Amino acid sequence: MTVARRSAGLVVVRQFGGQWRCLVLRAYRNWDLPKGMPEPAEEPLQAALRETAEETGLSALTLPWGDDYRETEPYSRGKIARFYIALSAEGEVSLPVSAELGRPEHHEFRWVPFAAALELLPPRFGPILRWAQSVVEASASACGR
Repeated sequence: MTVARRSAGLVVVRQFGGQWRCLVLRAYRNWDLPKGMPEPAEEPLQAALRETAEETGLSALTLPWGDDYRETEPYSRGKIARFYIALSAEGEVSLPVSAELGRPEHHEFRWVPFAAALELLPPRFGPILRWAQSVVEASASACGR
């Protein structure tokens, strides 16, 4: 039996004009969410926050929805990606140069509505995005926003 390779990432959300949008990243033709492999002894949530900061320059992230998560079905030779929801209330996205690659890991970013993210991202992210949207929108309506 092979051990699943696990990565951890974030569905990063922000409000623009009262509408929730999530951050998507593009590397070549492929759209993705910020994620990466945990370092030895690193917890998945810490890995998700570190990878997001490394890939987007966003470090002022909060977790108002707690540390609940969802995981993708296995893909790409058994890899599983775990996602948490993070709020980015401030800060500009940048695509810093990766020390390992010598270039930015991604070429483009967009803040898009959940429906657009569902169209851009691979189907394996569908359940993750639908879960994140329901959590974020339910909390907003509960707060009267």
